[in-house]
Amino acid sequence: MKNFSPGWLPTLITVPVVVILLALSIWQINRYNWKVDWTDRITSQLSAEPVTFPAGDLVPEDWQYRRVRLTGEFDHANEIHLFSHTYKGRKGFQIITPFHRSATGEIVLVNRGWVPDGRKEPATRAEGQLAGEITVSGIVRQPWRKPWSFMPASNAETNVWLYGELPEMAAHLKMQTASVFVELDATEVPGGFPIGGQTRVSLPNNHIQYAFTWAGLAIAMMVIFVLYGLKRGRTGEK
Repeated sequence: MKNFSPGWLPTLITVPVVVILLALSIWQINRYNWKVDWTDRITSQLSAEPVTFPAGDLVPEDWQYRRVRLTGEFDHANEIHLFSHTYKGRKGFQIITPFHRSATGEIVLVNRGWVPDGRKEPATRAEGQLAGEITVSGIVRQPWRKPWSFMPASNAETNVWLYGELPEMAAHLKMQTASVFVELDATEVPGGFPIGGQTRVSLPNNHIQYAFTWAGLAIAMMVIFVLYGLKRGRTGEK
């Protein structure tokens, strides 16, 4: 390598950039391992038997995607309409209804499922408005807000919501509710609506591809750096 002479400026640029690229590659591998563990945990929770929804305060992150059951009554007069395209790409709404628990008196906002646009109003699906004490099961979901400020906002006045803004929904209803939603399982409902089982879990894990990308860039930069240094050394450049 006696003819290797890349010069100080290319070295000053290349070495830290290669180190950063390799660090990013290692970070992506760590992210991959974390995602595998997280996916295994979520898959296990989704396939587990439901447990009784806890009373009192809970940590939403600890209960995300846990299967739970609860007993009480729906308050159909105060249902929330969450705009949704989730059922076979059709425009409609998910019906979120306050659920008064029998044992504790607590209120949980329960996502009963999807209805088409023409069935948004309760009168159009009266047979599906289950009355009296009932035991239901579903999956715990955390609230969510609009991801970007420029996106349209929910409209509490018309009761059309675009995001799972649970605190705002509770304030709109003038109720103190649990800090999470429960999305009901797919069970038969008189009249067919709402259609439960709307939970969608996406668990992509592309971190290995990203790791190879960063590592590949680091290798490519090193190859260019070495070739440049050899060429420069042979021509005797200073």
